[in-house]
Amino acid sequence: MAYIITEPCIGTRDKSCVDVCPVDCIHGNPEDEEKKGMLYIDPEVCIDCGACVSACPVEAIYADSDVPEKWTNYIPINAEFFKKA
Repeated sequence: MAYIITEPCIGTRDKSCVDVCPVDCIHGNPEDEEKKGMLYIDPEVCIDCGACVSACPVEAIYADSDVPEKWTNYIPINAEFFKKA
């Protein structure tokens, strides 16, 4: 299991989740104009601790199995971000 960051993160520019992540697996792409401020969790590095969930001020982070149906499209978007990196 990994955690997924979803739509409420877009434009938030809050990095509280980054600060609490013990393995530094949360990254963003500041050059992505469409999703300015969007962050992503590296599924290969994430240790499933869940620290980021409670730190998120906009409730945008879910376990991959708990992502609300309206935001399931963020599961492949998150994975794709790290394939390009």
